[in-house]
Amino acid sequence: MNWIQGLLIASIFALVVFLLRSRRSVQSQAWVKVGFLAFVFAGVYAVLRPNDTTVVAHWLGVDRGTDLMLYALIIAFSFSTLNTYLRFKDLELRYARLARAVALEGAQAPLE
Repeated sequence: MNWIQGLLIASIFALVVFLLRSRRSVQSQAWVKVGFLAFVFAGVYAVLRPNDTTVVAHWLGVDRGTDLMLYALIIAFSFSTLNTYLRFKDLELRYARLARAVALEGAQAPLE
């Protein structure tokens, strides 16, 4: 196994741990936004100067710049998918709590 493959696998696990441990804190939300902006800027740079991605890929031990971009997209997709899943799970829990509160508020005592 190439060292870049180990690094990519470790980064996916690190993202999973990051999302599971601190997804509600304001600081982690800020880091997610900073990471997203950095990824967008890196993508724009890669489109404008595709030969530079090949140079960076060679530094990292990857054959082509397109392979490096694919690896980055896999990590970004994994992060995005997990982040969306966790958000929907939180929303589902909030809706369930809201439905319970509304049901209890509108509940009437049984007639005897």
